[in-house]
Amino acid sequence: MFISKIRVTLRKSILDPQGKAVEHAIASMGFRAVEDVRMGKYIELKVNGATEEEARKMTEEVCGRLLANPVMEDYHFEIEKCP
Repeated sequence: MFISKIRVTLRKSILDPQGKAVEHAIASMGFRAVEDVRMGKYIELKVNGATEEEARKMTEEVCGRLLANPVMEDYHFEIEKCP
């Protein structure tokens, strides 16, 4: 059993209105050093694969077909063995 830790974010070329709203809120709190806030999604999957490579392939397919919009979003993931 493996855990896939997935991060999905908007591509840099795509405007991020939610990130911009959070950036303005942070600035209004007095944190002027914070710049260029980008929002995203974090997802964990428990994958019952026989090998790490099998879990990686399944995670790649789920991300590409369901969790991320390939036109607007990028994704990155890490695979860890369950304790």
